[in-house]
Amino acid sequence: MGVVGSSSLVVASNRGPLAIVPVEDGDDQVRRGGGGLVSGVQAAMLDEPGALWVCAALNDAERALARRSTDGRLSGISELAGSLRAGLDVRMLPVDPVTFRSAYNGIANSTLWFVLHMLYDLSRAPSFDASWRRKWAAYKRYNDEFAHAIADEAAVGARVVLQDYHLFLAPAVLRALRPDLRIAHFTHIPWVPPEYFSILPDDVGHDLLRGMLGADLLGFHTSRWADDFSRCCAALVDTEPAQVRVFPLGSDATDLTARASRRDVESRLLDLDRSVGDLLVIGRVDRTEPSKNVWRGLLSYRELLRTHAEWRGRVVHVVFDNPSREDLPEYREYAAALDRLARDIDDEFATDSWTPLILEIIDDYPAALALLRRSDVLFINSLRDGMNLVALEGVILSERHPAVVISRDTGAAHTLGPDAFSVNPYDVSAQSEALHAALSLPSDERAARAARMRIAATRLPPAEWFHAQLEALG
Repeated sequence: MGVVGSSSLVVASNRGPLAIVPVEDGDDQVRRGGGGLVSGVQAAMLDEPGALWVCAALNDAERALARRSTDGRLSGISELAGSLRAGLDVRMLPVDPVTFRSAYNGIANSTLWFVLHMLYDLSRAPSFDASWRRKWAAYKRYNDEFAHAIADEAAVGARVVLQDYHLFLAPAVLRALRPDLRIAHFTHIPWVPPEYFSILPDDVGHDLLRGMLGADLLGFHTSRWADDFSRCCAALVDTEPAQVRVFPLGSDATDLTARASRRDVESRLLDLDRSVGDLLVIGRVDRTEPSKNVWRGLLSYRELLRTHAEWRGRVVHVVFDNPSREDLPEYREYAAALDRLARDIDDEFATDSWTPLILEIIDDYPAALALLRRSDVLFINSLRDGMNLVALEGVILSERHPAVVISRDTGAAHTLGPDAFSVNPYDVSAQSEALHAALSLPSDERAARAARMRIAATRLPPAEWFHAQLEALG
């Protein structure tokens, strides 16, 4: 086995718990990584002596800092990142830019994401040609680099928790390098039945499944995704996974409410109140990502105004869409289409005294939290979603006993249960009618439903979610 490291727990993910942002005039800024998962996982890691987070360096500033570090670790840098807790060790891997772009954009985001969210227009895509094979080779190199770094860092018998679709191959590579380790892999996005997974080239699909099967524990958000994965293994590699478990990630109400009460959020809430007045708000916080299905969401809202004219002048749909993967042409085109449709809705319905739709394509976390606090109805209609934490966060933060209209193909729909209005994400008319029902819900029933959904949304917050995996890993 050779020389081994000292870390008794290693977490590995493409994006880490901190980001280094270049600044034109001055030193680079170190910021906390986005999302509630960072807070929960880092809190759990600090309970484990000798824990290390391994991630990729995502820009030139991060790669330069990673190369300057004598042992590859950025020990102590967490203190520079404000809300990161001191003492968290991070190792950034300076993956060469060409390999990173090909693995991240070419395979993870343009192939695996599209397959596992069933996004392909199969009459035209995908096409697995020689160019694609070069990107696949880069994805393999990327996973190999992670596996070798973890093998160098992990102590004998250490636990390793790999995160998501960027690292599907790493478990088997790591198992071959270090058979003494206990390895878990968690998939945050959906899975698909064997018939759709088989779109991938046979050898690629085989390698992905065998890669994941190198783990001792495989985690998913819902039994639906776990069952589809097991069916793929049985059909395509004739293997039953050793241990597939469901860990439905929830939200930390205490941390989330504290963050949403800060001054920057209060300021955005005042701005929003000035814009919407006393209108009912259908709120949506999302990304300009095709699987989020904002396009059909806007069509549903337009149909609501067409078929239920009583809501005109009484409701406003506010959509804050975080720009996503703008270097991919499919995503740029999708964002442009959303903007055009929003203008069409405004042209059809707006009056001198009423704006029916506010669509902002912005990266403004305080504004997003303010919208969740102000929403009367939360609208999430993703085509497919591993969980969708925004739905849970909205239930927790809204100060107006929110009704929820949610796609049945999200993990959050399973978490929230029958108190939410579950919809077919492709059925625009059904979504329109669900919005009408949510807006019409009597106040006492709305409050009772919201109270039950808040309990469900906080059942397994990130720190407990992560600890549950460590306990299952043994």
